[in-house]
Amino acid sequence: MLTVRKSHERGHANHGWLDSFHTFSFASYRDPRWMGFGPLRVINEDVIAPGGGFPTHSHADMEIVTWVLEGALQHQDSLGNGGVIRPGELQRMRAGHGIAHSEFNASQSEPVHLLQIWIEPDAFGLEPGYEQIAFDPQELHNRFRVIASRDGRHGSATIHQDAAIHVARLDEGKGATLELQPGRRAWLQVARGQVTLKGYPLEAGDAVALTGETDIMIEAHVPSAVIAFDLPGA
Repeated sequence: MLTVRKSHERGHANHGWLDSFHTFSFASYRDPRWMGFGPLRVINEDVIAPGGGFPTHSHADMEIVTWVLEGALQHQDSLGNGGVIRPGELQRMRAGHGIAHSEFNASQSEPVHLLQIWIEPDAFGLEPGYEQIAFDPQELHNRFRVIASRDGRHGSATIHQDAAIHVARLDEGKGATLELQPGRRAWLQVARGQVTLKGYPLEAGDAVALTGETDIMIEAHVPSAVIAFDLPGA
């Protein structure tokens, strides 16, 4: 079964320095139909204005993954980690029993466009941790590439949940397929472009929940990027 979540149906908040779309309930946006999908709790599409950012704030008991689409994001945290995250790089921050961090646009002239993803861990009170991994663009080209997983397979970041995140960047007219094990469910988020999934046309910001399916097979109509979540069944 496929359930389509259209871009314009998402929650939206524009704070001037931050323009944010919420796939699931977040902050002041609440929709009981969209509280998450399995352990996938947050997908925020954020555009941060030049020089803008989130001052130091705290998190706990969440796996927080940041995937930059355009621009550069500056990160600092209470573990002493710091650096700049650019397109093709993944940041995974394990909040665990508590971590404080700040995120700012690293540019004073260009916006930064990113997806911030929260996944609920399968245990509470974990030791906080951090990973930042740069992926070879060719490994994302016209195929799904795992970028985060429970076991860190194929050089992916580790997340403390029975879940995996895959990314594909597709040329116009190209396709990619992600196989799913029986009993699994999946979420596909279109980050940019236009694709077709099992006959459904999807545009940037659109998403699809898949249950009882054995694969995610997409075709791009224009240059596109998608992110897919392989999740435990209900």
